[in-house]
Amino acid sequence: MDARKAAESGARSGAESEAKSEAKSGTRSKAGLQGPPASRARAPLDEATPRGESVHARLARSIPSELAVLLGEIERLETELAVERNRVKELAASADCDALTGVFNRRGFDRELTRSLAYVTRYWTRAALFYVDLDGFKPVNDAHGHAAGDAVLKAVATTLGCNVRASDTVARIGGDEFALILWNLGEADAASKSWALEAAVSETVVDWNGATLGVGASIGFVMITPSDKLDEVLARADHAMYARKAARKSRLPSAR
Repeated sequence: MDARKAAESGARSGAESEAKSEAKSGTRSKAGLQGPPASRARAPLDEATPRGESVHARLARSIPSELAVLLGEIERLETELAVERNRVKELAASADCDALTGVFNRRGFDRELTRSLAYVTRYWTRAALFYVDLDGFKPVNDAHGHAAGDAVLKAVATTLGCNVRASDTVARIGGDEFALILWNLGEADAASKSWALEAAVSETVVDWNGATLGVGASIGFVMITPSDKLDEVLARADHAMYARKAARKSRLPSAR
């Protein structure tokens, strides 16, 4: 009797255990079917930003107004600085040019001659320095006025520039005095070039209030050597020019 009760009690306990186990399994299955909890949805950034708004505009809205003002001021100052730098470059260029003729002035010529001396010294390149003094320029000024003289000076500068290469240098170094630096020519070629330039200047005329104005030119030259100093080569060229002027006046053969 006691054995039968014990068996029935064990059977009931087994059934209850199986029922509890099935109940737990079902709960886990339902949880698996449902999946993880859904995350909270967020609106994309583009949906929160008005359409057509640039990145810079979004950035400007995200920084304090004082910083935006500062950035604008920096941009304005940078623009002004760029303008001033360009103006300085223009002023520097104009400082080396003769306002009347557009060729180099004395300052620009001295700078170019200094560079030329350094180049000849380093590379032993051939170059010649020419001094040009206009003949008969004072009578033009006296008879027709300074405006007429200015017109003649501009015409002579144009003539000289048209008869040399782009790599050569033309400068007005005084009232009616010009200087040239010519490259890659020997002494014989330099002598021929000086005579050709004298002829070209003599053929240059200016029509002024019904009058035909013209001048002559005395041109002396020296070869630039690696041992030359600035003052020395200028003095030699000046001497060569006056020697040529004296020769022209006396109708003697040209000489340096």
